[in-house]
Amino acid sequence: MASQPKAPIVPFSSYQKFVVAVLAFLQFTVVLDFMILSPLGAILMPTLNITPSQFGLVVSAYAFSAGASGLLAAGFADRFDRKKLLMFFYCGFILGTLFCGLAPNYEFLLAARIITGIFGGVVGSISFAIITDLFPFEMRGRVMGIVQSSFAASQVLGLPFGLYLSNYWGWHAPFILIVVIGIFAGLVMAFRLDPIREHLKLQSDRNPFMHLLKTVSQRHYLQGFATTALLSTGGFMLMPFASAFNVNNLGVRLDQLPMIYMVTGAVSIVAGPLVGRLSDRIGKLMIFMLGSVLVMITVAIYTRMSMIPIWEVILINIFMWIGVSARMISSSALMSALPSPQDRGAYMSVSSSIQQISGGLAAALAGLIVVSGPNGQLQHFDTLGNVIIGSTLITMVLLLLINKLLKQLTHKNSV
Repeated sequence: MASQPKAPIVPFSSYQKFVVAVLAFLQFTVVLDFMILSPLGAILMPTLNITPSQFGLVVSAYAFSAGASGLLAAGFADRFDRKKLLMFFYCGFILGTLFCGLAPNYEFLLAARIITGIFGGVVGSISFAIITDLFPFEMRGRVMGIVQSSFAASQVLGLPFGLYLSNYWGWHAPFILIVVIGIFAGLVMAFRLDPIREHLKLQSDRNPFMHLLKTVSQRHYLQGFATTALLSTGGFMLMPFASAFNVNNLGVRLDQLPMIYMVTGAVSIVAGPLVGRLSDRIGKLMIFMLGSVLVMITVAIYTRMSMIPIWEVILINIFMWIGVSARMISSSALMSALPSPQDRGAYMSVSSSIQQISGGLAAALAGLIVVSGPNGQLQHFDTLGNVIIGSTLITMVLLLLINKLLKQLTHKNSV
């Protein structure tokens, strides 16, 4: 299963194109909800009079609640129609985002982020289970490339517009925007997406707890979980403080932030599907390794920058995001081959939970490493970069082991 196809790329059917589009749009809203906090950090910290450590807690609160929710949902994830499960959690996510848009203070916002994380953190895992159900391994690089491009689309379309809204109507406005477009996405999904029930035929009568226990105790699943635990570390550590670093350390004006996100996001929208296609053609592991090297180089440069022209900030962000996209897309496609059909929902839920919890710990750790200096500049950002580079090296080794495991499983199943 881990070997790469030699046959020509098979085109998507019209319904497969719709499924990819609707899942990408759902991911766009969920990702935007998380990512909007990054550029708002430079506004929220002085407005709510909170420290970098408190802001890191706002970010990590979403991750911790999403992680806990993923574990609780894992035992039930393969026992329901995936469409119904997706609708339930997406509606809860929209409600939590609405509470963020109505938050009057730091404490209310923190509670709203917890509610949003409880529901939003599971949406991604259900989406990836649907992708694994409906698309063969040879197509998943392209599918992940498109769906994961929601990160870039949120930068190009959502973040700049959200920043403009926050500049004119306050920081609550971007969350209200997400609620509006999220309702539209939910309605499209409700009326057009077919039920997804094939996995129900493979279920036994064991209770949800035993299903979860079986999933988390399988040796080759544990390797996937360990790899997932470190994959999101870099993003969770860097993104929450990127806007404040750009403004206070690199000399970027607040009104220039949308330009950075728009340009880097536009490049990533183009690069994402190309990376996904390359993953299917020349190897998912190879693309991951190349992306990891690019991330390490750009993070080492970025976290040591001082006052520079904005075009240099944009250029380094472009290459950094291409590397991040390559890592996300290729690793997601490669590790989708690990779970058996009857365990996909549970595996994806546990994997998402681990990703969120480790990401929350990373964001909290970043908040402890980075401190505000007397002139407002963020200090110890180079130390943060070193930690990210170290975690990237470890994930390269772990994914090599995953690739080796998949080859062994494929050989064993073919004998």
